[in-house]
Amino acid sequence: MMTSSRRDFLRLAAAGVLAVPRLGRSAGPVFQAAEQPLASRRPNIVLILTDDQGYGDLGRNGNPLIKTPHLDRLYDESAHFEDFHVSPTCSPTRAAIMTGRHEFKSGITHTILERERLAPTATTIAQVLRRAGYATGIFGKWHLGDEDAYQPERRGFDEVFIHGAGGIGQSYPGTCGDAPGNSYFGPVIKHNGTFVKTDGFCTDVFFAQAQQWIAAQKQGPFFCYLATNAPHAPVQCPPEYEAMYAGKVTEKEAKYLGMVTNIDDNVGRLLARLKELGRERDTLVIFINDNGGTGGCKIFNAGMRGSKGTAYNGGTRAMALWRWPGHIAPGARPQLTAHLDLFPTFAALAGAAVPPELAAQLEGFSLLPLLADAHAPWHDDRILFTHLGRWGGMKPGAPPEKHGVCSLRWENFLLVREKKGWTLHDLRTDPGETTDVAAEHRDVVTRLDKAFDAWWQACLPCLVNEDAHKTAPAINPFKALYWKQFNGPGPNRVPPPS
Repeated sequence: MMTSSRRDFLRLAAAGVLAVPRLGRSAGPVFQAAEQPLASRRPNIVLILTDDQGYGDLGRNGNPLIKTPHLDRLYDESAHFEDFHVSPTCSPTRAAIMTGRHEFKSGITHTILERERLAPTATTIAQVLRRAGYATGIFGKWHLGDEDAYQPERRGFDEVFIHGAGGIGQSYPGTCGDAPGNSYFGPVIKHNGTFVKTDGFCTDVFFAQAQQWIAAQKQGPFFCYLATNAPHAPVQCPPEYEAMYAGKVTEKEAKYLGMVTNIDDNVGRLLARLKELGRERDTLVIFINDNGGTGGCKIFNAGMRGSKGTAYNGGTRAMALWRWPGHIAPGARPQLTAHLDLFPTFAALAGAAVPPELAAQLEGFSLLPLLADAHAPWHDDRILFTHLGRWGGMKPGAPPEKHGVCSLRWENFLLVREKKGWTLHDLRTDPGETTDVAAEHRDVVTRLDKAFDAWWQACLPCLVNEDAHKTAPAINPFKALYWKQFNGPGPNRVPPPS
């Protein structure tokens, strides 16, 4: 039997009015405190985002081998969203978190080639929170533009402690690149505009710096964005972590799992430090991974199809743990949710003033009703659009590819684009996406296809980075600044670029 919401959706889609995934939102301002439980409570916010850790790379999600006792405890003490989705790769997820809009709406269609740069016109949640009186800090991975104009200190962050590019030591033609010769051990980090040499494994360094900054925040609330580079390749970890898995899996997988367990230990230390500082009950801690897994998928992928870089469930489903003792009741939240929802949720928590024109552009919904009540009414008609982008691969200037790696999620259905056209999967009865049920639900396929057409047309004017490679500098900005800093007088002189 078709529900009324489904009938309404099919009617609206057939009429061509579903241009953006905002169906079900009531009229009026979306951040009014009276409409949302927990609004304007102004907690400190710590957002931990790991890089290439999969949904299945967690003990509580069924992984039979991985050791994550602190994250398992965080899971038990959190509202955990079980149908939470992100984008299939790094920069896109970060853009959606920062803006509350699909990454294409901010010009991001790749992770390199200048197509990873967050459009200067975009407003970030850090800007909104800072205007609302929050101190803001980022520690780890930015990956939304390495040129000065795109750096986080220009996008709302007071404290900046980051590496460049999409990974420590990465370098690509154009603007995307890290400090030359950088390593996961003792990485060179850009700290508020100046490069500093650190000591220790990168994840340990980022967490330690974040905790030091948190401890220094004596007045007002803070937003700490802790985005690790781990467990992104190349897989490296301290020897004692690799030893935990040696002989049980391949050497590469042992290092990958070791990187995750190292993250787990750092999460444990962070939680302990918040309690020691007396900040545990006024701090919301969120743990999310940025896309489907890679190295860990061979071990355990929670029965899902696909991984990083795909539009299947295994490419977009992520863990999302929200812990705020005394305010959020632990337990499962089964509703369809996404990274797009963080912006409106954080703004509502902060009681932030969001201009109507900005609020009208947001594609996410505040999660505060669900955080307050697992059974609260939700936006069951929402559509989530996934598109890998990356058209042309490493070739700059390739035209946008409408039907690339893409999918649409609505209710229990996932419509996926494959070589022969759309396939439809019912995740309720077939979570592994093994059976195409398009023939049985032609109405759903037709209407979702029309919704996709409208969405794509809305995205095209926003793809502002497609020709940016034509004016890209010959040397990565991070490298240029590094050489400028260290080629002056003194003992820190380094060889010039070849």
